[in-house]
Amino acid sequence: MPVTGKSPVGKAITVRLLKVEDWKLLEKVAPEVFDYAIDFGRTKEFLADSRHHLVVAFDNDLIVGMASAVHYIHPDKAPELWINEVGVSPAYQNQGIGRRLMDCLLEHAKTLGCKEAWVLTHWDNTPARLLYKSVGGKEEPERPVYFTIDLGAGQD
Repeated sequence: MPVTGKSPVGKAITVRLLKVEDWKLLEKVAPEVFDYAIDFGRTKEFLADSRHHLVVAFDNDLIVGMASAVHYIHPDKAPELWINEVGVSPAYQNQGIGRRLMDCLLEHAKTLGCKEAWVLTHWDNTPARLLYKSVGGKEEPERPVYFTIDLGAGQD
């Protein structure tokens, strides 16, 4: 369900979950919303997978923010939502767009039967920590240890 608010210049911002047929909307993305250039083959694959979710914020037809997540099941746990990342173009930050993206994503997770959502961020990423707290997130008392394992594939 699209939700509308105002952009930094007073225009309407719409936040909504993308469907597989929406892949072409990612042709027009504001700077620094994503880390790298959009790969449309991967975009189609991502959106076609029922466990992958992408919520975006539009200023007219320009994507100015996104939040991506994966919901998963496990033999001994209720369904959960892992929030991969939230990105908002610098020109649109501090306008509540990140919060709206998270709210939309979390509402969608509830419809999927997810009982918990979780996200990791860097200790010194104060804006992210404030965002996640604003949607009800609680920082765990223990600091997790984050590992990356290079599988030789690299970024295309």
